[in-house]
Amino acid sequence: MFRKAPIYFIGLLIITSCNNKKQDPPKQNAPAQNVIVDVIIANSKIISHTIEANGSVVANEYVELHSEINGRITFLNVPEGKMVTKGTVIAKIYDEDLQAQLQKSKVLLEFAQITEQRDKKLLSVNGLNQADYDAALNQVKSIKADMAYTQSLIDKTVIKAPFDGLVGLRQVSPGAYVTPSTIIATVQEISKLKIDFTIPEEYADVIKKGNTVDIESIAGASSRIKATIIATEPQITQATRNLKVRAILQNQKLNPGAFVKVYVAAGADTKALMIPTNCLIPDDKNNQIVLVKNGKATFVNVKTGLRESNNVEIAKGLNLGDTVIVTGVLFARPKSPVKIRSVKTLEEIAKANNNN
Repeated sequence: MFRKAPIYFIGLLIITSCNNKKQDPPKQNAPAQNVIVDVIIANSKIISHTIEANGSVVANEYVELHSEINGRITFLNVPEGKMVTKGTVIAKIYDEDLQAQLQKSKVLLEFAQITEQRDKKLLSVNGLNQADYDAALNQVKSIKADMAYTQSLIDKTVIKAPFDGLVGLRQVSPGAYVTPSTIIATVQEISKLKIDFTIPEEYADVIKKGNTVDIESIAGASSRIKATIIATEPQITQATRNLKVRAILQNQKLNPGAFVKVYVAAGADTKALMIPTNCLIPDDKNNQIVLVKNGKATFVNVKTGLRESNNVEIAKGLNLGDTVIVTGVLFARPKSPVKIRSVKTLEEIAKANNNN
């Protein structure tokens, strides 16, 4: 019995130890880890109050040449890629049947005029009543009207250049049967070019006839060129709430239909607090940014102003010298601790974004 006692004591110790482990108090939650962020120090920057808009190049005059009647092409003169003067015959439609009809009307007119002259003499000596003479005179006028109608159809068989311009590509061949929907060629006047662009309605007051805007072509022009505003659409586009504007260029080699950037001066250059655009957290009602204060993330509502390609102006809610989180914004939580990895500049962030 005394030999078995140690075994009982050992078992009791094991059971007691297990119970003690189960009754140990739970460990406290581990402290929140610091979010590693990059920041920028809010500083004033001189910004240009320039509105950037997208525009399109439009020919000063543009027309698609169509035949006004159905018929077969008997003559075609489309000097592709060359200049033509106003009135140059581009194409001619078969008109021999109309010419024959015109000749027939001329013969009838000649006979009707002879009859009218004879009846007029008879009327003067009371050899014919007035009704018979009026019928003869009406016949002359009717034939002349038929001739004018036939001549108008003949005129429609000739397609001419409506103005001096550059001819495009030929769309038909000689002998082809064309209808009014058939495009024969295009003519464009490109000595002057129009630039059509739209801007938000809030900037409508800076658009004035005669003001100049800067045009930058995406298709290779290395420098900006000037264009003069000539007109605006009176009504704001309801779908986009934008104002349509038209400017004109003189003697510039741009292709109609090309895409251009338009820069409109909206006021004198001023100083403003600028931050990278990716610092903003959009909300239903407000935009927010995250500041670092006393080592913790602080969310503040801000009001934005002018925008650049990579930066945005903060008009309200940001003070000079504030520390703004640039990277790690999505991981920051209100009042959560953060660890600053590096302090960036606007130029460094813009260069990194462009490289990406």
